[in-house]
Amino acid sequence: MLFNVPQFIDIEDKIVGPLTAKQLGWLAGGGVILLVLWNYLDTEAFLIAAVVVSIIFGALAFYRPYNQSLVSFIFSSFSFAFRPKIYVWKRLPEKIRPIVKAPKEMIGPKEKKKIDSQKLSELSKMLDLNKK
Repeated sequence: MLFNVPQFIDIEDKIVGPLTAKQLGWLAGGGVILLVLWNYLDTEAFLIAAVVVSIIFGALAFYRPYNQSLVSFIFSSFSFAFRPKIYVWKRLPEKIRPIVKAPKEMIGPKEKKKIDSQKLSELSKMLDLNKK
């Protein structure tokens, strides 16, 4: 039987025009904050706050550093900053540590190969012949 394998599963679906659901949510959140600021601030203060809020929420919606969303990038940065940088290995107690048995071939001492001067000279001649 042949089955269709889904492709491009890592690409988010477009909801409204070229915007994904996350992008639309960030832009809607920024719009709600701007609406609240419009009601509480005078015109000059609102314009300054609107620029700042628009830049922040625009970056959250569209900017993708290292091909990941800005929110996950910020979360990864904070977790890296507050996580210990040195991993300390903690040995397991004897009761918990698994017992590994070696095969019979590995138990005995290995024999060392002995090369005398005659074999060494033969090897060097063979290598010299291969160079030419």
